[in-house]
Amino acid sequence: MSTARLEGKVAIITGAASGIGEAATRLFVENGAFVVIADVQDELGDQVVASIGPERCSYKHCDVTDEKQVEEIVTYTLEKYGALDIVYSNAGIVGSVTSTLDLDLKAMEKTIDVNVCGCVAMMKHAGCAMVARNIHGSIICTVSAGATRGGLAPAGYTASKHALLGVVRSASRELGMYGIRVNCVSPFGVATPMACTIPGVKRFRLDPEFVEAQMSSVSNLKGMVLKPKDIAEAAMFLASDESACINGHNLVVDGGFPDSMDTFPVNKCKAVLDIARWSISKVKFSSILFIFVPRFLISVFDQTRDGSKD
Repeated sequence: MSTARLEGKVAIITGAASGIGEAATRLFVENGAFVVIADVQDELGDQVVASIGPERCSYKHCDVTDEKQVEEIVTYTLEKYGALDIVYSNAGIVGSVTSTLDLDLKAMEKTIDVNVCGCVAMMKHAGCAMVARNIHGSIICTVSAGATRGGLAPAGYTASKHALLGVVRSASRELGMYGIRVNCVSPFGVATPMACTIPGVKRFRLDPEFVEAQMSSVSNLKGMVLKPKDIAEAAMFLASDESACINGHNLVVDGGFPDSMDTFPVNKCKAVLDIARWSISKVKFSSILFIFVPRFLISVFDQTRDGSKD
């Protein structure tokens, strides 16, 4: 089998300046594709292009909630590369983490706007371009393991991913008539920048190793640590000719997370204790001693230890 599984293909990846989207960009390019990075994080997007090389990828600012910008990035891709074979709609947000009883409907609308309408806009304009050029392309969306059950995320996010899964299944029937495949990959527990950020709490991010350790501790695949590249591998499979007969499929990549376990609502006391234990485990014993033991006692201990050496 050729190592260049996407040789000569042209792809748009949204939300590609970091996390899963960045991992997918690098993997797609490694496998022979030309990639247009679409994101709102301009500095990070430019850094990804610089690290890969502008001969294989390019960056264009695109807010997926603005349909005009979505249409423009499809046009940009066609003009620059002359084709559009793959679209990976990966951009998304967690949104409000409040309970249903305290849900801000405006915040929920924003979550739906990004997670659902943004993907639909990309599907619409990319699909039209593929149909017009008789391209039997592949459209992939990042959904979530929370798209088929509750208890994994807040109501707004869960609703948006349930809706997106429905869009994928519906669009796969419509676009399938033109030879265009529409599938999705559903991750869970990946330590991306989004997953490590606590909405509403600025200047604080969870340590990615902490998130990975928490997920691995409950996984039924022992020794498994889910990484962004694992999700990118799944997306590449759905983008490649290896999945030519797969349409309307939801590929769950959750690292073996148990179906019976919930992660939302968050048990705040347990979460704080878990973070505290993790933080303490990463600090050297001497540093902990310095925090809790008065300095003069440490000095006495040092003097006694030095005296015993004499």
